Amino acid sequence: MQPAEGGKVAKNINQPTYNSGSAVLLTATANPGYVFDSWSGDANGSSNPLSVLMTANKNITANFTIQLGAASLFGAFGGSAGITNQGINTQINNGGIGTTAVATLITGFHDGLTNDVYTETPLNIGKVSGGIFAAPPFPGTAANALSAQQGLLDATTAYNSLSPSVLIGGSDPNAGELGGLTLAPGIYRSASGTFGITAGNLTLDAQGDPNARWVFQCATSLTVGIAGPAGAKSVVLINGGLPKHVFWYVGSAATINGAGGGVMSGTIIATSGITFSTAGNTVQTVLNGRAISLLAAVTMVNTTINNQ
Repeated sequence: MQPAEGGKVAKNINQPTYNSGSAVLLTATANPGYVFDSWSGDANGSSNPLSVLMTANKNITANFTIQLGAASLFGAFGGSAGITNQGINTQINNGGIGTTAVATLITGFHDGLTNDVYTETPLNIGKVSGGIFAAPPFPGTAANALSAQQGLLDATTAYNSLSPSVLIGGSDPNAGELGGLTLAPGIYRSASGTFGITAGNLTLDAQGDPNARWVFQCATSLTVGIAGPAGAKSVVLINGGLPKHVFWYVGSAATINGAGGGVMSGTIIATSGITFSTAGNTVQTVLNGRAISLLAAVTMVNTTINNQ
């Protein structure tokens, strides 16, 4: 099933049948924590309200998505604990990084916009294309701290909107192990509280629908990959699936390919930290999406994050 709790649609005029040639005005209203995205079926685009000319029976769907607000600007966010990079090939593309903590808790990065350096060494170099946001001392600023605080507020709202108490009815397709599966769009909830992608890659099949969405809910941890040189696992999108429509709700911590490598997809929102790879790994680990931790740090080693 598609997540259907994102909002509602009002019809003006609201009646069971319409004369040919009459016009109906559709207005989509998002629930708290969501935003209207687009129309699909017998309409397209994102005009809202939408005027529909009735020339035949029509099936129109309003598509809603999680409202990330200011959090959408961050490829990685380290709550109140900061962000650490190890390795010389870490990149944050099309987005920034942030924390509500002081700038000294961001280490191993430089700001691609201002060229400010955050405790880089010759062995720990990370470029951030969209700015670094933290509180003073310099290079942190009061203005950047406010941006980070708003990002955290909006990320918390999004996290709550993804919770099982709001998005109900999720299923567990394989007792918490997602590796080796091909999943249609829908809501998936781990019965044990943990999701793993360790037995193989996870494939998400949009079935030709560019608005297809997946929400994965794990009350405790998310683990991608296993130990060893062949341990990297990936989340693969096929038939029109987009990383911006994949969400991971993690009640504690997420560990992404501790052995290095692999391609993760989607926005991860965890309460207690997100870790990519481990020290000493030179093979690149990739996230197409966002890594947002509400309370603890985000750590990465030779990691590319493509904010999308």
